[in-house]
Amino acid sequence: MTALATKLLTAEEFARRPKPGDGSREELVRGEVVTMPPPSFRHCEIQTNIACLIQPFVRKNKLGRVTVESGVKTDEDPDSVRGPDVAFWGVERLPAGTTPLVYADFPADLVVEVLSPTNSHHKMEDKVREYINHGSRMVWVVDPQEKNVTIYRKASEGRLLWEDAVISGEDVIPGFECKVSEFFAEV
Repeated sequence: MTALATKLLTAEEFARRPKPGDGSREELVRGEVVTMPPPSFRHCEIQTNIACLIQPFVRKNKLGRVTVESGVKTDEDPDSVRGPDVAFWGVERLPAGTTPLVYADFPADLVVEVLSPTNSHHKMEDKVREYINHGSRMVWVVDPQEKNVTIYRKASEGRLLWEDAVISGEDVIPGFECKVSEFFAEV
């Protein structure tokens, strides 16, 4: 008996698919659609906090562009399209006046992923590796449960910062810094 082969989608085919009506999110991983439940309120609050901390600094200093849940093509043949919670592209990679039609097919300089209860550490390690191997210069993995951030510059090693530490944009977003606790702030 033969197994039915799954037709692998390209990034272009994935972009033409209707969006899920239930609010779930989808990513394309090596040609296959992966569906995730809608993010929790707390997840979105943290994601918004991070974007609202980074974006005004980036805009004021004309350093690049910040997006939330924008698709990023991370692999080809078979294609992968990820949707990082927050992403930053410096002006060198994404000059002013240039906007990708659908997905950026070049890496974000900084990728931020907020852990969800449905994220296993193994799956997140795979995502970090994928972003770094595609050319992202830095990845922040934000853990709402532990209130910490792991900073990756290489896929194989991360540096952990707790909520009382100051996180820096280093050479990716020069001059940006804030306390990690600001990521987790509640009104």
